[in-house]
Amino acid sequence: MEKSIDRLKLAQFGNLEILAKQVVEGFITGMHKSPFHGFSVEFAEHRLYNKGESTRHIDWKLYARSEKLFTKKYEEETNLRCQIVVDCSGSMYFPKDGDITKFEYSIYAGASLIEMLKKQRDAVGISLFADKLELHTPAKSSFAHHRYLYSELEKRLINYSEDLQKDTNAIQAIHDIAELSHRRSLVIIFSDLLDDPDRVDDLMNAIQHLKHNKHEVIMFHIVDKKSEVDFDLENRPYTLIDMETGEKLKLQPAEIKENYVKSIDNYFQSIKRKCINYGIDFMPVDINKGYDQVLLQYLIKRQKLY
Repeated sequence: MEKSIDRLKLAQFGNLEILAKQVVEGFITGMHKSPFHGFSVEFAEHRLYNKGESTRHIDWKLYARSEKLFTKKYEEETNLRCQIVVDCSGSMYFPKDGDITKFEYSIYAGASLIEMLKKQRDAVGISLFADKLELHTPAKSSFAHHRYLYSELEKRLINYSEDLQKDTNAIQAIHDIAELSHRRSLVIIFSDLLDDPDRVDDLMNAIQHLKHNKHEVIMFHIVDKKSEVDFDLENRPYTLIDMETGEKLKLQPAEIKENYVKSIDNYFQSIKRKCINYGIDFMPVDINKGYDQVLLQYLIKRQKLY
């Protein structure tokens, strides 16, 4: 059954601002620094005056001190371009019987970001992937585009079924997104990172592809910490079903808990360390904590820093 995004839950994010840590490219006047210089609003630096140029931007006070002609260069203020990337593989629909799935959590977090970007007149696009890149929209700032993004997200707010048993191939999807996103922007990824643990280096190479193209990357690692990380299950027999392949496994949690917890922690910590080393903001997120508070705290911190 298809659900709707509750717009009232998003209203509180309308006045928050997202500031990109790196310079971003865009055209609409906003609050973000552009890599292009022009005679605009914010002073950047001086450069030597070239004969024949207009004298209107000469710094005469500096000339009085140095007896050399310098012109002022300004740094334009421009809008942020943001690409919101959401993993929609089968495992993201866990837990089936919980209050909120990892995917629904990611959709609401992403929609909250869209709401903030909309109020800032910034450009935003979405990319959705599972075993392949399923949707990639360019970043735009029109209201019609925002409505389209919401409709595409709502199409996927459905209850889990066997039709959603899709593997994860984040590596190829991120490479594709890097190729399709031509302008430097802020790329925000929501994923549980439940991919092949032997391909961590390949995953980081894909993310480096984004960095190579001058994008800033934020990784929101979405998990149900109690079940997936702490393996906090009742001590009774279970039949676990892989939500991506349908494979079934019968087990007694107490028999494997110690090894499981150690292995999954090593895997996730490995990704976290590599992200930090590559200058990628890595944000672990537990869906049992409100997505609104997680985003609110993170963005307030980001505003103070940048």
